[in-house]
Amino acid sequence: MGKNSAILLLAIGHSCVDVYQGTVAALVPYFIADRAYTYAAASGIVLAASLLSSVTQPLFGLLTDRRHMPWLLPASTLLGGLGIALSGLGDSYPLTLVCMAVSGIGIAAYHPEAARLARLASRGDHGRMSWFITGGNLGFLAAPGLVALTGLRYAPLLVIPAVLGCLLCLFAVRHLPARPTAGAKSTVDVPDDRRSFVKLVVVVMCRAMVFIGLTTFIALYARERGLNGTVALSLTYVGALLGPIIGARLADRFGRIRVVRAAVLLTIPCVAAVIFLPGPGLYPAATLAGIALYLVFALQVTLGQDYLPSRVGTASGITLGLGVTVGGLASPVLGALADAYTLQIALVPLMGLPLLAWVLLRTMPEPVAAVAALAVPAGSRR
Repeated sequence: MGKNSAILLLAIGHSCVDVYQGTVAALVPYFIADRAYTYAAASGIVLAASLLSSVTQPLFGLLTDRRHMPWLLPASTLLGGLGIALSGLGDSYPLTLVCMAVSGIGIAAYHPEAARLARLASRGDHGRMSWFITGGNLGFLAAPGLVALTGLRYAPLLVIPAVLGCLLCLFAVRHLPARPTAGAKSTVDVPDDRRSFVKLVVVVMCRAMVFIGLTTFIALYARERGLNGTVALSLTYVGALLGPIIGARLADRFGRIRVVRAAVLLTIPCVAAVIFLPGPGLYPAATLAGIALYLVFALQVTLGQDYLPSRVGTASGITLGLGVTVGGLASPVLGALADAYTLQIALVPLMGLPLLAWVLLRTMPEPVAAVAALAVPAGSRR
């Protein structure tokens, strides 16, 4: 299988998993409308989908650094879909939290091994890695439409992408190489830059908190202003779809760190526009915010892998998956602010997080990276 075919296959599989990350935010207005949940209770559902995922994702990363575990891809895809599908059954809040947690674990198990295989297929090129990221964003983009079709009543039908993704992953793991191809250069002898990696993790978390906070509440915020909430959320995901492609092209010309620094600064006025622009101005602002927030996504994944070349699975799990799920930890805080004040006031703190990320990025160098950086399981290096 050619390297472009391999990364395309992984990108499609990624969309079948990340549709469930987008579905969580898309279901929030339905939980509020159909089950009379408060903003805080609804954002607790986002937390449930994030918390166990945040705890377990580094463990899956460590496991995939030590051994080849391709079976995780189909199994975790199915688990992620089942949790979301079952959340629509009954009206028990604790049961809904459990279902969301199960889905979060499935998503956590998927990302480290999938990102390791994507790095292998892309040979460490952040342009091809952006294809893999874009596949996940297509899942995010599809989520609001799928939820609009099913609502809570027919939520069990949301398991269909997981079934398709599971079958696709079964095919993928049979045709993708588990180890570097002959003649490929390994970079496990490149020293880890753990200090820069830790700073990158904080940057990833800041970006994720802004994105998850925005996508959790933008549909509700749009509805409060008399606008179409599904359109507002979908436009944010359209921006997220375009962001990695634009970011990869800019990075080829200017370098990853310079592009990431500029993107986090661009995020501040874009988020401010979402919050304060009157009327339909929210729609283009949502698109621009999605672009700014996702300009950096593929770049932060390859940066993490290059800062921590001896532990690519761990780096991938943290930058690709853990950062997203930790972002959900901020949702209950924003929900509580919205309950106590207004949604507009609750969204204002999201403008400050990119500034913190920019301060950290000023001290981070471009990593010592080899284009052919590949993830080699520890067992194969012995």
